[in-house]
Amino acid sequence: MAKSRNGLTAVGLSVLGTFFVLLAFCTKNWLVTDGKLEHPKFERIGLWVVCFKDFEDSHHWYDTKFGNCWWVFEEEYYIIYDVLFKGFYIAVQFWFSVCVLLTICGLFYTTLYMYLNRSVERYVHILFTAGGIYLAAAITSTIALILFGINGDSRVWMPNWEHNDVGWSYGVAVAGTISLYVSGILYIIEGRVHKIKREKMASQRAHYDYDIEDHKQSSHTDI
Repeated sequence: MAKSRNGLTAVGLSVLGTFFVLLAFCTKNWLVTDGKLEHPKFERIGLWVVCFKDFEDSHHWYDTKFGNCWWVFEEEYYIIYDVLFKGFYIAVQFWFSVCVLLTICGLFYTTLYMYLNRSVERYVHILFTAGGIYLAAAITSTIALILFGINGDSRVWMPNWEHNDVGWSYGVAVAGTISLYVSGILYIIEGRVHKIKREKMASQRAHYDYDIEDHKQSSHTDI
């Protein structure tokens, strides 16, 4: 049951990365106003919640103002659907959601690794699978982060774009992604180490069995 330092580091980073990813997924500070504007119409937005303050339809087709923090899929937002749901934003929601699902799946394999003995036949397979899942999660998160980093504070999305900055939720997502990359690599290294050990043990066992068989044949020949 004892785990190597490399394996325990992989476990710690995978759990930490998952926590950061979930925190970023649930919070509403991916893009925030810098506070320098006296009456900002936009305050902050996450993947699922947006906060406006007297925000109006930029097309002026409807005499409606939006305030407070609402779920982005709130029915009333159909008025500003084309303003809020830009293509890149939908892509960010999709790719980061995939990342979250993968990290949750990865926790299952992390638990298996922690509780299974290294003598279990599928032990190496579990390590490689965990590493692959966390690397895949990191890649999907990277796609989402790049898309948001390029387009989040652009002039074609939220109002007063020059006063908008990426927020701490985005920073937490970056930290989580880095943790997932490192943990995925460490799991694969750990799996590679155990695979080599098993191959050496199998080779030694084969040589041992061969020597015994050869000794038996020699004994029969002497008789």
